[in-house]
Amino acid sequence: MQWIDWRGLSRAFLFFWYFSAATHFLLFFTGATGFLPLRQGFVFSLLWLLPLLAFPAKARQISAVIGLLLGVGALVNLGYFAIYRQEFSQSVLFIIFESNPAEASEYVDQYLRWWMFPGLFAFMAGAYALWRGVRPLQMRPAGRALLFPLVLAVLLVPPAMKVTRGSDFDWTRYQESLLNRMEPAVPWQFLVGYRHYQEQLAGMQELREQAAKIPPIADLQDARAGKPGTLVLLLGESTSRLHMSLYAYGRETNPRLHALRNELSLFNQVFASHPYTIEALQQVLTFADQKNPNLYLSQPSLMNIMQQAGYRTYWITNQQTLTKRNTMLTNFSEQMDEQFYLNHQRSQNSYSFDSQVLEPLAQILADGQARRFIVIHLLGTHMRYKYRFPPQAEYFKGRDGVPDWADAEQADFINEYDNAVRYNDEVVANVLATLRQADIPSQLVYFSDHGEDVYDTPPHDFIGRNEAKPTLPMYTVPFFIWRSPAWLAEDKRDYAAYAERVYQLDSFIHTWADVSGLRFAGYQPQRSLINPAYQAQPVWVGDPGSPGHLIDLLAGAKKP
Repeated sequence: MQWIDWRGLSRAFLFFWYFSAATHFLLFFTGATGFLPLRQGFVFSLLWLLPLLAFPAKARQISAVIGLLLGVGALVNLGYFAIYRQEFSQSVLFIIFESNPAEASEYVDQYLRWWMFPGLFAFMAGAYALWRGVRPLQMRPAGRALLFPLVLAVLLVPPAMKVTRGSDFDWTRYQESLLNRMEPAVPWQFLVGYRHYQEQLAGMQELREQAAKIPPIADLQDARAGKPGTLVLLLGESTSRLHMSLYAYGRETNPRLHALRNELSLFNQVFASHPYTIEALQQVLTFADQKNPNLYLSQPSLMNIMQQAGYRTYWITNQQTLTKRNTMLTNFSEQMDEQFYLNHQRSQNSYSFDSQVLEPLAQILADGQARRFIVIHLLGTHMRYKYRFPPQAEYFKGRDGVPDWADAEQADFINEYDNAVRYNDEVVANVLATLRQADIPSQLVYFSDHGEDVYDTPPHDFIGRNEAKPTLPMYTVPFFIWRSPAWLAEDKRDYAAYAERVYQLDSFIHTWADVSGLRFAGYQPQRSLINPAYQAQPVWVGDPGSPGHLIDLLAGAKKP
């Protein structure tokens, strides 16, 4: 008898890994996800060797039972991939539980194809063929006693190393790290995903209960009462105007929008309030600002106000639906009449292209409603940038236009980011084209939630965002207003004189009041970008929870 039955263990492991690997290879080679889920699925398939090491003579029977369990989960994963070309995640659970059976049936009927059934049958046949190769393990007890703790160590030690700092061990963070590593493997994405879904749902329920206590906005007046109109708020992501040729960047990253320049009211000095999506939009979409960060808990949101004004409201998003970071945004979306959740990926480092927003937008514009308020939330140019544009849209490849100081790795990131900006240009231009084709009174406001420092700031050694060390590119965002011919026939305001106004997006609700023709309690015209009564204010950045640490971005932040 051998010390370790490597052949028997390899056959059993290949059988167990097959149930995770089949979908992960498809996801990876179609570009839907990166390599990480494939690697984590490989590692945590080792877990199923433990019962075989404990009962080696029963290896075939045990593997058959485990295989049935894994097979059910794998078939769900494969079926979901076949229909949606995405990875099953907790966001999918949210969609399932929030949708009624009729909606779910419509989605399946729309995407189901005949070839999926023989494909699933072939998958099951492959699993059966692998199981036939599993046999009782021929190992000495000492060999099994050696391997058992070794497999446990491979599974349990790496997450412990990640969360241990010195002599401190954070058990809560360890559990979270372990579960995140397990999640890509069958069947853990269902179990861990459901656990995360319940946690985030509890957080959402708390937010809903708080929102239910907020009274309607007082003194609401609508200058367009009774008039048809579609108002669109197009929210970008991580897009710095410093990398937009629309704002004189050296590379041609905005060919489509540049061609539409005469239709746009462009603003050149607009800044985000935070370099992070949740914190930024929490102020953009409510009365909260840098000096009063908690007003979103006691005052109506922009979504509430638009509903109260008689608009049918819609939320289209290509952001992940339900994650620990995105619970607040999902809560905002739930305040709308209709929601379209397009990104069900488990990881941000996955393909989910913003062009998906065009179909639901066209669907909304054809629904016959007279007054609409539509929020479209793009994934934009969020890191990692190479996942934000399809491979065929790659335009910048070499060093042409890349600064001389950039090394090879930095040049690759700059190219990826500029390609993402260029693809974002196409998406935004297509949104405008969809509105123009609808031939209705419509108005769109576009800006990014925050910017991104892509090695822009000397000494050119940082990429990303860090609120504790603010730099100008982290907050520098594009901002423009587009109006359809039908809207311009009624609203002939000229914003050209306001293009150089310095403005921060934590005051946006006041600008939106002027855009939409609304007045309400709390409206401050001096905080509107397009109001004659505008008054310039410092661009405060930093943690609003520590007001003493706020600094004026234009006076104190590092600049490129």
